[in-house]
Amino acid sequence: MTKHIHHWIGGKTVEGASGNWSPVTDPATGAVTAEVALASTEEVGAAVAAAKEAFTTWGTSSLAQRTAILFRYRALLDARRDDIAALITAEHGKVHSDALGEVARGLEVVELACGITTQIKGELSTQVSNRIDVASIRQPLGVVAGITPFNFPAMVPMWMFPLAIACGNTFILKPSEKDPSSANLLAELASEAGLPDGVLNVVHGDKVAVDALLEHPDVSAVSFVGSTPIARYIHTTASANGKRVQALGGAKNHMLVLPDADLDAAADAAVSAAYGSAGERCMAISAVVALDSIADELVEKIRERAEKIKIGPGTDPTSEMGPLITKVHRDKVASYVTGAAAQGAEVVLDGTGFTVDGFEDGHWIGISLLDKVSTDSDAYRDEIFGPVLCVLRAETYEEGMALINASQYGNGTAVFTRDGGAARRFQLEVQAGMVGVNVPVPVPVGYHSFGGWKDSLFGDHHIYGNDGVHFYTRGKVVTTRWPDPADTPTGVDLGFPQNH
Repeated sequence: MTKHIHHWIGGKTVEGASGNWSPVTDPATGAVTAEVALASTEEVGAAVAAAKEAFTTWGTSSLAQRTAILFRYRALLDARRDDIAALITAEHGKVHSDALGEVARGLEVVELACGITTQIKGELSTQVSNRIDVASIRQPLGVVAGITPFNFPAMVPMWMFPLAIACGNTFILKPSEKDPSSANLLAELASEAGLPDGVLNVVHGDKVAVDALLEHPDVSAVSFVGSTPIARYIHTTASANGKRVQALGGAKNHMLVLPDADLDAAADAAVSAAYGSAGERCMAISAVVALDSIADELVEKIRERAEKIKIGPGTDPTSEMGPLITKVHRDKVASYVTGAAAQGAEVVLDGTGFTVDGFEDGHWIGISLLDKVSTDSDAYRDEIFGPVLCVLRAETYEEGMALINASQYGNGTAVFTRDGGAARRFQLEVQAGMVGVNVPVPVPVGYHSFGGWKDSLFGDHHIYGNDGVHFYTRGKVVTTRWPDPADTPTGVDLGFPQNH
């Protein structure tokens, strides 16, 4: 019988009642391994009701209680790393070591949440006027929701809900229906750690469930990570319904390689950042901008390394790259390669005909490398989200910088150079939210914040770090005066209050 994946609401598994299901496949074989329930508007409403009820006590719980649960949760996640990673590999397709890395980066934010006592501290100013004190405090919002993508089914949820619940909110997670199982395990482990029922809920679904969350009056805030068109829709719709929104969109991350760079290190970095997780990362380097004097040499070094990548099932410990998430996505990625030459690119490596013996029905595509790509080509303009690396050429640093800044996206970027002055100039001039200097994938550690500029972010707050704490709380300023019994009455004063 086909495995069924249900919702997690109010601390228990709740069977899908809508009658709508979506297939979950093993990308390495193409076989359907499960069906996930797609929630109706009413089922989303039940999850919101459970979260709202839980907030009445969780929102006023002590920081000591919250952090004690989070410390236990962190220990359980650590002990079950392999189990979480195995679910990711089975449904997403990425190799096991990559899945383990995803879990590790998610744990960083759980650890940040464990220290919420320092992150959420308020401020106090005494004697701002005669016997008057002013305090600034931060309080939870209430019920908040997270809508997360298929490419990091464990890490991105962990970038959201641990910090949200540490701040005193209750949370509804709507993970991708393509690889939903790890989300359920994360919720079950939170319950095992002692998280009260209803504080963390998982509702599976498609656009129906998303719209229900965006429109529900009891949802105070929405976090999202996904493509730019959907991020724009999430931001517009949720904002129109009075919600706080952070919506992280797509990317076209550039890596500028200057003539003084260590070209071997730059080639290693380009290959690792472009083809890791089959390019299904919003922080993947998908465009290398090489100055003309070193471009030919750099392209050759990238080609030599890319050709050696071992592609195979994520369960094979010798595999370095796995399949793409679906056949439809695989075919779309391939179309950019097959059409590249007609749009002026030189196809150095073409991975569109790749397959794996014994796994012919998997969603396979090999490594593709496109050189001399023009900025008006489809392969450059679109977020391909696959193992396709575009190389563009520039005569000068200024030309390369102008090319990068002209992109509609501003998620992450990197420069490779030995020149400290050039690196400093780059980090100040480039229009992107995350910058790497000789670091190709500049994903910040958990206690800094993750987020882009331009069409890579809709909303005012980045995710996790201090921005995350501010997003999941709202400020309140309290002004107090406790008169001394010996004070004489001051009488009525209709003038504007002044400090004395």
